[in-house]
Amino acid sequence: MKMKSLFLAMAALLPVEAFACTSLIAGKKATADGSVLVTYAADSHTLYGELYNRPGGKHSAGEVRKIVEWDTGKYLGDIPQVAETYTTIGNMNEHGLTISESTWGGREELADTTGIMDYGSLIYVTLERARTAREAIKVMTDLVKDYGYHSSGESFSIADSEEAWVMELIGKGGKEKGAVWVARRIPDDCISGHANHPRIHKFPLNDKENTIYSPDVIDFARKMGYYKGKDEDFSFSLAYGELDATATRGCDGRVWSYFNRFSDGMDAYLPYVMHGEGEAFPLWVKPNRKVSVNDMKWMMRDHFEGTPMDMTQDIGAGPYAVPYRWRPMTFKVDDKEYLNERAIATQQTGFSFVSQMNSAHPELMRGILWFGVDDANTCVYVPMYNGITSIPHEFAVGNGDLLTLSWDAAFWVTSYVANQAYHQYSKMIDDIRKVQKAEEATLEGEVDKFIAELPSMDAATARQRLNAHSADASKRYVKRYKDLGDYLLVKYMDGNIKREKDGKFERTPEGMPVSPIYGGYDERYYRSIADQTGDHLRIK
Repeated sequence: MKMKSLFLAMAALLPVEAFACTSLIAGKKATADGSVLVTYAADSHTLYGELYNRPGGKHSAGEVRKIVEWDTGKYLGDIPQVAETYTTIGNMNEHGLTISESTWGGREELADTTGIMDYGSLIYVTLERARTAREAIKVMTDLVKDYGYHSSGESFSIADSEEAWVMELIGKGGKEKGAVWVARRIPDDCISGHANHPRIHKFPLNDKENTIYSPDVIDFARKMGYYKGKDEDFSFSLAYGELDATATRGCDGRVWSYFNRFSDGMDAYLPYVMHGEGEAFPLWVKPNRKVSVNDMKWMMRDHFEGTPMDMTQDIGAGPYAVPYRWRPMTFKVDDKEYLNERAIATQQTGFSFVSQMNSAHPELMRGILWFGVDDANTCVYVPMYNGITSIPHEFAVGNGDLLTLSWDAAFWVTSYVANQAYHQYSKMIDDIRKVQKAEEATLEGEVDKFIAELPSMDAATARQRLNAHSADASKRYVKRYKDLGDYLLVKYMDGNIKREKDGKFERTPEGMPVSPIYGGYDERYYRSIADQTGDHLRIK
């Protein structure tokens, strides 16, 4: 099967069988405060945004760990439990280790339904068992070697407070147990990322400190007929994922947009990104300035603004410059095939985060998971600390689901705001930004205060304060966003814009609403109407 056909077939299946995700990375010398930063957007049309939690502890001999496929909820089997596990808070554990992923599928014949470890379980079981990124790579690769790999091709971001790695892995199609894989350490002064397309091409074969790979990663490709060249010229991406313009634009384009914001000369790679032509851009680049936590939050809200793929500029944006396109990703007109852009920020995000890992922080704050639900563009990122022992009700598993609305669930109030903005984006987004920026600025100030104060507290008091802060921040966010959603509904109903004065909607002296502003459309849209209708609507 040609790669384009495979990619499109996979895209149709992603909502059910795998999540289409984005993960961005910044090394500790590339960031403003010396943190290692990893982001993640878990994008799926069937994923509800909530914060997973599994308490750690001691375990008896003979205990087993049940493996349930993350995408489907299907039971896959049991594996032996280890003597001690660590508490997990979403995709971070109590030691600040963070793991995220993006699915790229790869060669159809390498899918293996006989293994036990799906990619989601691989992440969460590893977080229970590893303290550092290097330990995590060992745990993950041992798990697939011992119990088989149940999923298709994956890229993983694996990071702690000292270093970040990208590992890419694909199964062997049931022909052999386990998987082939390569892991590369991201230089401390660089940024990297992946988004549903394998990013590791050629890699050094004799640099064990910075590159680790399965012993048969090249030999297996030769055996399967994927590669015939010299070892030193082997590209993991081309052998196991191949190359196609649909994949580069719909997937690598998101990483390119990140690089483009923070590195010079990225226009040179536009032919590759937009058409699959020319040289692929590198796995990492050195940024032209230090990247902050706030930068990463806003990067997760990217729609290619200011680039040739800017989603606010083509006709699909409509009269309100909406940077979203409803699925499917591709469509045909007169037997010609077209695509919609796929940005980092997208409507079907279940949850996203910016993980901030810093060895200079107090131990209970070594990892801060800035956690958001629903569309990253309109969410507020709330801090969840590696030292917390309880999950706020507003983000807890079981508080609503994708078919059950809950007004005290962060996901649903965020969706309430986002789904109004989708219809009149250019009108509403400034009102949303005012609240969003104010909330995040408050949270960032509170976190900075904790970083300064926590060293003087005993561990029990510090943990209690962190639990309370995550809980209070979550409650405040949900109330503020429910109020924001109500405000947007009243202000923009029926295409009008209610007038305001001194923070209140204006009324006449008699108490009636004053005449609203008529929203109308922008000049570009009016011109398109005139061009398409000719004299049909013209007043003569």
